[in-house]
Formats: sequence, C-alpha cells, structure tokens
Amino acid sequence: MEYDKNNLSIKSWAEEDRPREKLMIQGRQSLTDAELVAILIASGNDTDSAVELSKKILNSVGENLNELGKLSINDLKKFKGIGEAKAITIIAALELGRRRQATEAVVRDKIMSSQQAYEIFHPHLADLSYESFYVLYLNRANKMIWKERMSTGGVAGTVVDTKMIFRTAIEKLASSIFIAHNHPSGNLKPSEADVKITRTLQSACNLLDMKLLDHLIIGDKDYFSFHDEGMM
Repeated sequence: MEYDKNNLSIKSWAEEDRPREKLMIQGRQSLTDAELVAILIASGNDTDSAVELSKKILNSVGENLNELGKLSINDLKKFKGIGEAKAITIIAALELGRRRQATEAVVRDKIMSSQQAYEIFHPHLADLSYESFYVLYLNRANKMIWKERMSTGGVAGTVVDTKMIFRTAIEKLASSIFIAHNHPSGNLKPSEADVKITRTLQSACNLLDMKLLDHLIIGDKDYFSFHDEGMM
C-alpha cells in the first residue's frame, strides 16, 4: 500500500489501513504496537505516515514498550512530526497502562514469598529511568496493610531515610516489611550500598521486634531477592 505523501492523516488512508477502523472491526488485539501508537499521534509528517513514524519511534527503543515508557517529552520530540502535545499523549497512555497493571497486581491474603512481593512492586519500579525505593508493611498475619514510596533518586542511586521507614511502621502497627528498589541499568547485582542498607534495616527491625522479610532489586522482567540468595 502506497500512501499519498501530501495528506497523511489517518482519515486519508484506505479504510483497510486505518488503525481506528481496524480496531473497531477486528478488535484491539489485532493491532500492532505501531498501529496503537499511530492512533495516539493521529498523523505523521511530510515523509512518514503515522504508522511509519510510530515504527521509527518503537524501533529506537528496540520494540520494547517498557523502554518507550522511559522516554521523556524531549526524547519524543526529537522525532519529526512529534510535538509536545503528541509526546504528552504517548506518555499519558503508557502511564495509564502502568497504573492499570499496578491496580491488577495480585495481592493475596498472605504475602509469603519474594515472587508475591515482586508482583506488587513490579508495576511501580520496572520501567523507571531513575532509582526509587518502596516498602510494603505487613501485619502479624502477613497481610499487606500499607505500601509507600520512600524515596527517589538519580540513575546511580537513591537515599533511604530509615527513620521514616520505621516511623510509618510504628504508625501502622506493622509486624514485618518487604523493601524493594530498582536498578535502571538492568543489572540486578546488589551494590555495596544495597547490602549495607539491608543489614542496617535488618538490625533495626530486630531491635523493634519486627522482621525484614526480604529486599528485592527489581528489573523490567526479573528480580533479585536477598532472602532467596541467602544474603539475610
């Protein structure tokens, strides 16, 4: 199919090539990632259709939607035909998807394993371009009673205030906690700082008659567990 390069809005395409019509007729599952992005941006530029432009954007992140979610407005505006409004639309759509995933995270009656904790942490940490630190607070029955982001930082690390963690734990009458942070680099190997904060929090928990159940390092598709690796 050759496009009329002088008129590249979605409405100008042949009906069988229109992502919106394809979604209506064949369902949302029938669309490629590029076609879904094309619906968001609505039009291309003077050389690319909306789908072609979307393919270029996706190709720049290795066809990885998690990596696409890390792009900033300025990153997206580098593509010809993507202005501020279109960039914001793409970012907003991906953020809605992330929040939906967070809402749908499996929260069992009892959180007893690193995998169960990972399912809760993952939507909040997996696709960030900076480090962020979360805590899950559990009661004596190992049911989650509170979840909180304690800090955010740069690409190389984040500062964790242990006093804030335990102030919340006392306020919520928590009996145990899971902690987690992400590594934007994708390398899940614990740093010396990761080991140090784990030991510090574990010692503090012992003094307060609480338990640090695990410390997870979260990646896009996997995680590292201090508990599972015998490091606590």
